[in-house]
Amino acid sequence: MPPSEYVVRAATASDADVIRELATDNGMFDPDDMDGFNETMGGYLNGTLHGHAWIVATDDTEIAGAAYYAPEPFADRLWNLYFLAVRPGGHRSGAGSELIQWVERTLRQLGDEHARVLIVETSSTDPYAQARAFYAKHGFQEEARIRQFYGPGDHKVVFWKALSDTI
Repeated sequence: MPPSEYVVRAATASDADVIRELATDNGMFDPDDMDGFNETMGGYLNGTLHGHAWIVATDDTEIAGAAYYAPEPFADRLWNLYFLAVRPGGHRSGAGSELIQWVERTLRQLGDEHARVLIVETSSTDPYAQARAFYAKHGFQEEARIRQFYGPGDHKVVFWKALSDTI
């Protein structure tokens, strides 16, 4: 496999507007419904959300994608990849793969005592079929479907992946 053209790094305050744009341009959030997004981004940037991380994949000219992951509250060493987005038109470019591999590598480096499982959640609707295939391609297994979670006919699909060899 050839080396990636992307560099993954921690997101900074100057990246926030571009990441917000990724969220709205991909239809993940309505521009008027960004409160939760703004809260997690703000908490990450000001250091009040300990363990939470926003990262970006960049090429020589722009941010190609972004991800947000954090420990799942009330769970035993389980992490949630809450957000993964790549610029529209940049899907299948490798940016999403680079981001997910970076997250997994980083969590595995924490060791079994801090990270043992990574989950990711997405929609069951047709526009998210590509996302579901992407997670399956990266070794995630569909673990659950919560019916009607996002609305009528729109189920939450939870994918699961072990980070530890002891699971």
